[in-house]
Amino acid sequence: MSKIAVIAGAGPAGLTAAYELLKRSGGCVRPVVYEQSEEIGGISRTVNHNGNRIDIGGHRFFSKNEQIMQWWRDITPMQGHPAKDDRMLGKERALTPEGPDPDTEDRVMLTRDRVSRIFYLRKFFDYPISLKWRTFANMGLGRTIKAGFGYIAASLHKRKEDSLENFYINRFGKPLYSMFFEDYTEKVWGLHPSKLGADWGSQRVKGLSLSGIIKEVVTRPFRSDRSKVETSLIEEFIYPKYGPGQLWEYVAGDIDRLAGGNAVVTGHRVTAVNIGPDRKVVSVEVTDASGNVSTTPCDCFISSMPLAELLPALRGIDVPEDVMHTAVTLPYRDFITVGLLLDKLQIVNETKLRTYAGRVPDTWIYIQERDVRIGRLQVFNNWSPYMVKDYENTVWIGLEYFCSEGDELWEMTDDDFIAMATRELEHIGIIKAEGVKDAVRIKVKKAYPAYYGSYYRLDKVRRFLDTIPNLYCIGRNGQHRYNNMDHSMLTAMEAVGNIVSGTDSKENIWKVNTEDNYHESK
Repeated sequence: MSKIAVIAGAGPAGLTAAYELLKRSGGCVRPVVYEQSEEIGGISRTVNHNGNRIDIGGHRFFSKNEQIMQWWRDITPMQGHPAKDDRMLGKERALTPEGPDPDTEDRVMLTRDRVSRIFYLRKFFDYPISLKWRTFANMGLGRTIKAGFGYIAASLHKRKEDSLENFYINRFGKPLYSMFFEDYTEKVWGLHPSKLGADWGSQRVKGLSLSGIIKEVVTRPFRSDRSKVETSLIEEFIYPKYGPGQLWEYVAGDIDRLAGGNAVVTGHRVTAVNIGPDRKVVSVEVTDASGNVSTTPCDCFISSMPLAELLPALRGIDVPEDVMHTAVTLPYRDFITVGLLLDKLQIVNETKLRTYAGRVPDTWIYIQERDVRIGRLQVFNNWSPYMVKDYENTVWIGLEYFCSEGDELWEMTDDDFIAMATRELEHIGIIKAEGVKDAVRIKVKKAYPAYYGSYYRLDKVRRFLDTIPNLYCIGRNGQHRYNNMDHSMLTAMEAVGNIVSGTDSKENIWKVNTEDNYHESK
């Protein structure tokens, strides 16, 4: 008789765990996935608004781990024919023989250009900062000289890396930090970088520095192994035709098919995790949208739910007061996206890249201007031409704001927020308000685990949870770690490996995205 694994959350981590259990357990473990929302993909979902699609937060499909890259390609095969925009521009890309045609088939992965820039001083700068003449021209002579001396000073006198501010200054110098990191970081986290831990920098931009950029420029012509490239420096990535949510919807369908039934259940929230006398999870209670409660017996429980919700849900076990307090006070940042549909943008393509109708080539634009609260701007036309209902005649963009549940931004009405966001983008010269044809606002809770406050007591929570032998914490919120999608998937794969092999230690699961080999090797 098959064992039952209950999985909380149908995001990348939870769905990867379910899929891998079905593939690797030889039918010995049957997963049941409970997702509290009605959507598949978690923060990696795709929202369809009137035929125009939004990628929540933006998700480039790129990993230094070839197992992850192949996993994505196995789920959604690489294109064998040009995408719509490449075909219109006559742009050539490497194509997969007998691969699907994105113009006629939906289950297809595209190869896309990674173009992200910084918008600062009403000008564009490469992201990461490059050593091109335009960078220095945009900065001006005074700022350039100041930045150069600042970097030399930082190289000679390293600061103790006890804050995110010092982490950045050590790698870029104080002037460049002040120009390109300080204000944006405060927008994202709501705190000055001097009050944030360096942990976030080591996980998100490990290895990225001005010296790293110089090394990249010098060694690029001689390098054949692209897996050694820092994630922030890649030039191409792969992407599902209709965004990340499309891939995860396919995964959910494959899980149901492999399990021989409805194994992914939406609209059901895990509200209680019952622990038996041997400190093992014996069952999980879920509550549906109507308030009906049901119980599922299980042999193991894999959780990608926030630790702030998991600990209060534990039943039949005494949770130490300090552990509970740490868990329920873990900090998060929430997220708001505004989708705007326009005839055109007021900014135009001044790069050497060919684009349709002279549009900017960026997927992401980091807004560093101090006089607006918007943090990032996505141009969905450039993620995939199929994300936009009328690609030729409209531009579909996403304005990204970082906030905290209950604050001024979160509590604004949809109409007021959309009006404010539109004014901001017009104020910095990117759009004309009268050109807006359609708009939508989307709110996401607990989008980003934050690195301050009780985060520094997280080890207490981890040590306690590790005493429950058949409970596995995976994913971004499951570990309270700002993982990329591939790292969240790796935590799931490690957990499944432990379950299948009977390994008791959870050390390998928690180490994903903390050890060098997860960052820098295949």
